[in-house]
Amino acid sequence: MKKYLLLPAILFSFGTKAQIDSTLLTRTPVDTSGTQTMNMDAVYNRPFLQLGNLPASIGGYVEADYQYMGEDGITEGHSFRIPRFTLFVASSIHRKIKFLSEIELEEGGKQISIEFAALDINFHPLFNLRGGVLMNPIGAFNQNHDGPKWEFVDRPIAMTNMLAATWSNVGFGLYGKYYAKDWAFGYEAYLTNGFDNSIINNDQNKTFLPASKENAERFEESSNGQPLLTFKVAIRNNKIGEIGLSYMGGIYNSFEEDGLVLDSKRRLDVVALDFNTTISVTNTYLVGEWAWVIVDVPETYSQQFGDRQQGGFVDIVQPILRRKLAGFDKAVLSLACRLEYVDWNVGTFIETGGNISDDLWAVVPAISFRPAPQTVLRLNYRYIQQQDILGNPPSKIGGVQVGLSSYF
Repeated sequence: MKKYLLLPAILFSFGTKAQIDSTLLTRTPVDTSGTQTMNMDAVYNRPFLQLGNLPASIGGYVEADYQYMGEDGITEGHSFRIPRFTLFVASSIHRKIKFLSEIELEEGGKQISIEFAALDINFHPLFNLRGGVLMNPIGAFNQNHDGPKWEFVDRPIAMTNMLAATWSNVGFGLYGKYYAKDWAFGYEAYLTNGFDNSIINNDQNKTFLPASKENAERFEESSNGQPLLTFKVAIRNNKIGEIGLSYMGGIYNSFEEDGLVLDSKRRLDVVALDFNTTISVTNTYLVGEWAWVIVDVPETYSQQFGDRQQGGFVDIVQPILRRKLAGFDKAVLSLACRLEYVDWNVGTFIETGGNISDDLWAVVPAISFRPAPQTVLRLNYRYIQQQDILGNPPSKIGGVQVGLSSYF
């Protein structure tokens, strides 16, 4: 039902935009200086268009790509995708009260989801109340995930298939920041609805946090009456970079129903470490994230369902050309490379003591071209090796990806 209510609203917004005089639109500037902004600001640090003096602004981004991938010498041929199309609507209700929503159409409109729809009330720079649909601040990518900000066609495997990015839920919490010269400190703490039994009862036949995203009822009620706590602290120096430490955890299973105890309470705990920095001598940009997942899996489950997972990525981006090019005043050409690793099942077999090998690693060299800061054209070669649980010879996946992504 939610899908059918959202679609007319989105179409209406397009119709309205098509009828207005574009000269009345003003673009809200984005802070691209890298100073005084942190990952926690990513949700508002986006370009918006404002119509006259109206208190509302709109924006969004689109991603489209082509890929030719193969696995162990077998390919499915050429493929074109539009993985996501996202709309933002922001409103300043009062100088200290603001609202932002993010609605995303994935897989060509096959999935429509509300990723963010929250009201912020500012009482003090260190004390702000946020309520609504929140993006849980676990790691950095979950909040700072907009396609135009990245040099790679696909999102990091560990952050999307292990941590469930983009993971959002209904809840309330507090956040704040403090500045002192080149230093900035920020925190966020939220209580939201949480995960459910599907993380160990899914068609992947393994512990798989993203399975809970299929449960749209999490926006209406908790699956077990237990809140999920997400907490993050981060510190930034304008000359060094930013580092963040975050935690997300709570009871995930339905342990009782109508007063009848069905199971013991089983916890899910996630810890993530993220960083980003720019090496000033070479202007090389580095960004990365690593996360550890611990799940209380019932003893009746096979060892195929891991109780520990870990994984992450690091991106290296080196601009090699900055100049006026083809009519674009600030065009940038960059070389980049992403390194990825995910271990879906950390540990050893009880019977033999041998390593459980359900893991993968990937390397993604890339060339990106930014004719403007808010638009990127990307050429990637993606190579992945993935082992099954028994450690058989890995499957080898590789191919070319070409894509574009832009704010509008």
